[in-house]
Amino acid sequence: MPIAVTEKPSSLDEQAQEIIQQSLKQSEDLLTQGRGRQAVQEILWLLETVSTAFQGLEVGQGTIQGKYFNKIVDDLRHHHKGQTLEQVLNWAMTLHGYLSSPTGGGIRHGTNLKAGIAVQPDDARLFCNLIRSYISFLLSAHERLSKG
Repeated sequence: MPIAVTEKPSSLDEQAQEIIQQSLKQSEDLLTQGRGRQAVQEILWLLETVSTAFQGLEVGQGTIQGKYFNKIVDDLRHHHKGQTLEQVLNWAMTLHGYLSSPTGGGIRHGTNLKAGIAVQPDDARLFCNLIRSYISFLLSAHERLSKG
């Protein structure tokens, strides 16, 4: 029996879209289950992952050199001063920083057990919705910037 080969393997773009959709669904499912911290953690991971699509992208007079979220965002902001993209990235970095701090949201680097509190359901929904909007905007920005 011959080994089956798919007629058209998934392109990298299709694979990336699949990862994005799976992560969005996972986050929503976790919210529905009342697992707010995990839901926010999943979608925060996705925000960081989506940012990597900008690596090596030619923008204006330079190229995005960063490999990690903060550096990629810094590079993008530098090349888009005074534009909507710069402001959106400022908001995304502020939220990312808050959620990463043990004395802030306590999502990414854990909660301070003496001072931290669990993520409330309304807070988790807000964080997920904000991050979803940033992801959507970044995907559109990437498409626009990729086309030159």
